[in-house]
Amino acid sequence: MNAKDLQPGDDAAEMWPALPFDAWRDTYDTLHLWTQVVGKVKLELTPFLNEWWEVPLQLSARGLTTSTIPFTGGAFEIEFDFVDHNLAIRTSDGGKKAMTLMPRSVADFYAEFMAALRESGIEVTLNTLPQQVERPIPFEQDHEHAAYDRVYVDRWWRIVTRVGIAMERYRSGFVGKSSPVQFYWGDFDLSQSRFSGKPAQPPKGAGRRERFANDQENITSGFWPGGSSFPKPAFYSYIYPTPAGLETASLRPAAARFDTMLNEFAMDYDDVRAGADPEDMILEFLTSTYEAGAKFGQWDRAALEQPGPDVGPARSRTSEPAAS
Repeated sequence: MNAKDLQPGDDAAEMWPALPFDAWRDTYDTLHLWTQVVGKVKLELTPFLNEWWEVPLQLSARGLTTSTIPFTGGAFEIEFDFVDHNLAIRTSDGGKKAMTLMPRSVADFYAEFMAALRESGIEVTLNTLPQQVERPIPFEQDHEHAAYDRVYVDRWWRIVTRVGIAMERYRSGFVGKSSPVQFYWGDFDLSQSRFSGKPAQPPKGAGRRERFANDQENITSGFWPGGSSFPKPAFYSYIYPTPAGLETASLRPAAARFDTMLNEFAMDYDDVRAGADPEDMILEFLTSTYEAGAKFGQWDRAALEQPGPDVGPARSRTSEPAAS
């Protein structure tokens, strides 16, 4: 049986399914562009938050959500539901519009989505040129990308959900400035950033995005399903600005490495899914790459880290903290 013969849920018992890049590339490219259509609505209507944190989508129990966005009628939310495979627009006055996620062009998706927004009383004008793609085609003109394989979307979504759980565990012991675990629709990756508290000079020639995103020292880690230059899913971690000698750092687990092509730390997803405890492998990668970055970057770890009640052995369900 090949992937196209599978029905949604046939491999649901596999917690860490295979995600070969070439097998779902057409679907990946289309879904990437759909998330950009939705993400640009959030970009236009949500007030700016430092480091562009108002822009990403967030994980939900069923997919990806914009969380609440203000508009003249109150607030609304847009959610990709990868369980029932639909897109929902919900408004604070009880209104709801839904679109089925199925094989269709970006142009058709964009037209129906914008019509649903208008019918919900939401007026927004978007820059329809996609970002961070090889051949950007305006959404309304893109009849090329039109694939949607539910099997592979389901696999990707289950992986991202479990990666998100590991990343929340990693995030819990850091008391300095840190981002939520969030999905960037430009890069199509799930990421989390920690900050040292020290300013940094953005890269020379940086655009508007990078000028705000890299104006402070940070260690950013995440999961990416791959791309043309690196056609396989992988975990990554980098520190900005990159300190001298970082490539010599010792890492854990054994599958982790400093990838000279990417110029950052990496660990292949296929190595993780083959491991005895994938979630612990992810947590070990995130932790060891942070430790390496903090060491070479001379971060004040004593001031930035504080183990919380959930760090270390699991708490008993009866040992909840007393109410203040």
